[in-house]
Amino acid sequence: MASHRRPKQPSRTRVTVLTTAAAAAVAFSANAANAAPSEKPSMDEVKSKVDKLYEDAEAATEKYNGAKEKQEKLQKEISTIQDNVARGQGELNELRDSMGLAAAAQYRTGSIDSSLQLFLSSNPDDYLDKASTADQLSAQQVEALKKIQEKQRELAQERSEASEKLKDLASTRTELGKKKQQVQSKLAEARKLLNSLTAAQKARLAAEQNRASRDAAQRVDLGNVPAGSGRAAAAFQAAQSQLGKPYFYGATGTASYDCSGLTSWAYAQAGVGIPRTSEAQATIGTRIYSQSQLKVGDLVFFFNDLHHVGLYAGNGQIIHAPRTGTVVRYESMGTIGGPFMFGVRV
Repeated sequence: MASHRRPKQPSRTRVTVLTTAAAAAVAFSANAANAAPSEKPSMDEVKSKVDKLYEDAEAATEKYNGAKEKQEKLQKEISTIQDNVARGQGELNELRDSMGLAAAAQYRTGSIDSSLQLFLSSNPDDYLDKASTADQLSAQQVEALKKIQEKQRELAQERSEASEKLKDLASTRTELGKKKQQVQSKLAEARKLLNSLTAAQKARLAAEQNRASRDAAQRVDLGNVPAGSGRAAAAFQAAQSQLGKPYFYGATGTASYDCSGLTSWAYAQAGVGIPRTSEAQATIGTRIYSQSQLKVGDLVFFFNDLHHVGLYAGNGQIIHAPRTGTVVRYESMGTIGGPFMFGVRV
């Protein structure tokens, strides 16, 4: 006879565990769903992060500019030394040839002396040491040997200097590559963040930047601040002629500029040579720590490491090449993103 048993009911403990687990799963799903939208940063958060990345990229750009300038300087110095060595070697060969001709003439007449024979078969330094107490050489021959000695010393010193500079050049090129990589890495990260914005958000950011630039330009027109000097005024006018040109790191014009590229180019148009990097530009001229004492055309520096520079435009505004993705424009000193450190009157 078949057995009819009632199915075993789950225990209260098991029911409680299952119920709790299910409730937790539902709560987790609900929380995850609610959290998902907040994981994507807002436009303001993206802008803040991008601004910081651009600031870091600009600081690295000025280091890159310094390394590039050092590389170019070393290359010129090495080229000059190598030219001097080549010219010196030619002079040394001529001196040796003249001594050889003199020896040949003495040999033909049978009057070559043992001291000159010794010179022709050994080092001139050794020769002069050994012949110092002998008067077998003519004064002209002694003078020629001294010239050879001096030229040999000069060439040895210049070759040693060239060797050291070549080592320095190799190190500078390595540094240049690292700085370039840092800049490109920061810019790539900024582009990635900007690409995460919607088309509407990108348009809003662009509109804000354009409005800020227009407002700054209007305030410049209202300002009535004298120029620091005739050349400062000329440099400022040159910078004005480049309004709208795009920013590009390492660029010095005239298709594009970085911050110190614009200022160095502008002053060059006024007939004044200033250093290439913002840090070096900060070391020239007279420093002005009060914004109220700035004049049009003065260099103005920002951030503690002085990695950004522009030209004072009057009424609290500057003209500068801000960063990647922007153009040469007017901007309020209060919106640069870093503190005003001081001005320099060139």
